[in-house]
Amino acid sequence: MRFLLTSQLSGLSFTIAMLPPLVLASTSAYRRALLARLGLSFQSANPQTDEAAHPGEAPEALALRLAEAKARAVAAEFPGALIIGSDQVAIAEGRLYGKPGTLEKAAAQLAELSGKTVNFFTGLCLLDNRDGRAHVLGVPTAVTFRKLSAADITAYLRREPAIDCAGSAKSEGLGIALIARMEGSDPNALIGLPLIALCDLLRACGVNPLQAA
Repeated sequence: MRFLLTSQLSGLSFTIAMLPPLVLASTSAYRRALLARLGLSFQSANPQTDEAAHPGEAPEALALRLAEAKARAVAAEFPGALIIGSDQVAIAEGRLYGKPGTLEKAAAQLAELSGKTVNFFTGLCLLDNRDGRAHVLGVPTAVTFRKLSAADITAYLRREPAIDCAGSAKSEGLGIALIARMEGSDPNALIGLPLIALCDLLRACGVNPLQAA
């Protein structure tokens, strides 16, 4: 759905399609940079959402719930907008890995994940705040780490202290050297915002990224 504005100029009448505002419910620099690739005008907002898992909640369900919760957390500020929420979890051998927060924890994560396959699951929500409907989906990515020595881990974290990334590896940077193989439908999902799926959801809400700039 688009808002329509009819104008008259020199006796001529024409209609301009007004796109709904686009809002990213995240303060992540990574997600902002990814969304900017689409060339669409957007605002960012801090969702201030409690990210703790519910008792017994599956990691995939957590990512989907938080993606929608983040979008709805800022909905009151942006009536009529399309609001993007996203969240990601990393699971290896049944264990959930979050953002390490410190270099010591990042080194421990990488040592544990050496030679293992980590399943990253990125939840995505596009909340159409014109009618309150949330379009929610998940995008999986399997990442197999190389066998990492203690020297590898130390050298990596000295050059790229990835303390704000689940799994402690920035695939968009030097962290790609830690990875042996990736399997997934969208490499952007691993960074935090699956753009291919987002383009599908935007089109479902009447916004074609190729024609909306």
